[in-house]
Amino acid sequence: MLNKVDFQGVADCFELSNDTVRVVVASSFGPRIIGYSLADGPNVLGWHPEAKVDTSLGTWHPHGGHRLWIAPEDNPVSYAPDDRSVEVIESTDHSLTVRGRQDAAGNTKQMTITLAESGSEVTIDHTLTVGEPREAAAWSLTIMAPGGTVVIPNEPFAPYSPDHLLPVRAMALWSYTDFTDPRWEFTKDAIRLRVDESLAHQQKLGVLNRQGWAAYEWQGLRFQKRVDLVDGASYPDYNSNFEVYTAGGFVEIETLSPLVNGGENEAVSHRETWSLEVLP
Repeated sequence: MLNKVDFQGVADCFELSNDTVRVVVASSFGPRIIGYSLADGPNVLGWHPEAKVDTSLGTWHPHGGHRLWIAPEDNPVSYAPDDRSVEVIESTDHSLTVRGRQDAAGNTKQMTITLAESGSEVTIDHTLTVGEPREAAAWSLTIMAPGGTVVIPNEPFAPYSPDHLLPVRAMALWSYTDFTDPRWEFTKDAIRLRVDESLAHQQKLGVLNRQGWAAYEWQGLRFQKRVDLVDGASYPDYNSNFEVYTAGGFVEIETLSPLVNGGENEAVSHRETWSLEVLP
């Protein structure tokens, strides 16, 4: 069902809930999902009300939770402030569509959040409408609560043989990516990035993830987000559809749509599906 609630000091939020989970969406800024939890459990999404980035378009506040940006990353375009109230386009007991005001860079962001009638599954349909012709992708970023570990699956392992001569995945690295950092762990099955509030320097990695999911393990819970890979499409950042970023207690799991050579007012769509479960 859909209710109005105050959440983490933010008034007049929308709450979607069933017997398993609750999802909280801000009305006074965004679009932004600021809460996702089991019915009586802690919020797995991060909250950083003090954080800000000053840009030539104004001061942008991440706030916390889940947002929609424009990729490739650009300051100030990606960081255009979104601190005005959102417009409710449509709502039902288990679905809510909210649209932000056109930002100072000329772009408009919309989310349709649909909660399954039972279970933890949430589908988020993102729509980015670009204000001027440009190559762009929809970029959805989820800030998680500090103290957990991001898990990105590797492609299925196969031993060297004449049938396995070609690479199976690309990886994007940033100038500050440092694999000697103790937060990284590389195993046969996955890449893991542990969040450590005592280590403030940034780490980031991007991959073309054909497995279509990434997870966050925190306080006995497992959050997972899934997206479909579009075969043959070009993605931002050396062809990355999944990225992870951390600095201190700040951590994001990010997914990206294929790049589109969009005209003025052209819409770019991107769907994510979330789930939340107790670890065995």
